[in-house]
Amino acid sequence: MPLAIAIAALAIGFEQLIQWKWGPMGIIAFVLLTVGIKAKNTMVGGIGAAILVMLLAQSG
Repeated sequence: MPLAIAIAALAIGFEQLIQWKWGPMGIIAFVLLTVGIKAKNTMVGGIGAAILVMLLAQSG
């Protein structure tokens, strides 16, 4: 049980970091990438990855 709480806390912290750094579009891209990977849907995962790459290129 403590491991599950720690993992949930890390996930929430990571989500907040993305929200702070790249805004709502970063969250959308991260969700698309995660859903694409879990559902083994390359199109959805690719869209999420492409959005993240564009956000990273813009901030750098």
